[in-house]
This record gives sequence, structure tokens and C-alpha cells, in this order.
Amino acid sequence: MSDTGKTSAPVKMSPAGKVMRDGLWYNNPIFVQVLGICSTLAVTNNLRNTLIMVLGVSFATSMGSMTLSALRELIPRKVRMIVQVLVLSFYVIIIDIVLRAYQPAISKQLGPYVGLIITNCILMGRAEAFAASNPPGLAFLDGLANGLGYGWVLLVIAIVREFFGFGSLFGFKLVGDWFTPWTIMVMAPSAFFLVAIALWIANNYKAKVAAAAKAAAPGAAGVPAGQGGKP
Repeated sequence: MSDTGKTSAPVKMSPAGKVMRDGLWYNNPIFVQVLGICSTLAVTNNLRNTLIMVLGVSFATSMGSMTLSALRELIPRKVRMIVQVLVLSFYVIIIDIVLRAYQPAISKQLGPYVGLIITNCILMGRAEAFAASNPPGLAFLDGLANGLGYGWVLLVIAIVREFFGFGSLFGFKLVGDWFTPWTIMVMAPSAFFLVAIALWIANNYKAKVAAAAKAAAPGAAGVPAGQGGKP
């Protein structure tokens, strides 16, 4: 029997690919879930500190989610949130110890904010929403994707704030003495303004893409192609 005329089935994305795509964009922790916003106030006026914070959150989220997923059948439901906090705190403590040992200057600059990674809603949110009902491998990818999705937004904001606030990136001066730093960029409110602008741009873009896809879909106008308006 000939296969002529058969239409090929649409290519389906693998679960791992979907998890990574959602964390980086479609279910981005900042643009969609609106989590981890407080971090923008603490560290995003310095690109180096922002990068360390992003790596720390990504590590704690991915490793914490994987560990909690592996233990999900052993954790009594009544104490699951206490166990989640304990496991996530373990990885946050590792980050703090490593920074104190190998990057004491950055550890001092970040101060209590490293320890406060545990209060980042992304960690508990992914542990409860995904790791509690998915295998360890996918939970690890979900935590990593959400950490990186959160991270790239903060890095973009940090680039803008450090450049306009200090005229530098990673502490290296990029402009001459003629440049007048924007004091507002060093202050915490600028982070909220930039996050609001980023949210508006991302959601506006998503709305346009969704509208274009809907308009391009077959039968979008309500009348099949090739038919007139006559009954």
C-alpha cells in the first residue's frame, strides 16, 4: 500500500526541550510568574555581583529540584515544605561557603543576599510546582531553565544599570571623563522601572506573536479557503 497522500505528523518537542523552552521564555520566572523580583533591587547595579547571584540561584534551584524529586516518594506530605526548605538551604549554604573561601571580596559585597537566596520564590515555586511530581532529570532541567530564565533578565538589567550608573561593565571603565553617570541607575527604584519596561516589552511581543499565529491559522476568518459567502 502506497504512502502517497499521507500527511506527516507534526514534530513534537521532547519533554526536556519543552521544559527548557518554558523556563527560558514561555513560563519565564520574571515575565510570566513574576517571581524573584526583589533580587533586582539588591544586586543589579553591578554586573559581576549579578552574575554570581544568577549562578547561585541556578545551582540551588536545579540541584534542589533534582534532590527533592528523587526524595518525593519518601517525604511525608504534611512536612514536605519543611523538607523543601531544609534541602534548598543545604545548597544555599554550599554557595555561601564556596564564595567565602574563593571569592571573599564578592562575598563581602553581596553580604546577606547570598543567604537570602533561600527566600527567592523561584526555588520553592519550582520545588512545589514541578519537582514534586516529575522525575529527577526533568526536575533538574526545570530548575536550571528557570534559574537561567531568571538570570538572563537580571543580567540585561544589570548591564543597563551599571553602564549608565557607572559607565562600566564588570568594573571596567568603558567611557571617558566626559560621561555623566545617571545617579538614578545606581538607586534601587531604577530596577523596578527597568523590570516594568522589560515586562511590557516581553508581554507585548508575546501578544503580537499570538495574534499573528491566530490570524495565520486555517479557518481563522470563519470561512474555509476557496468558498464564497453564498449558502
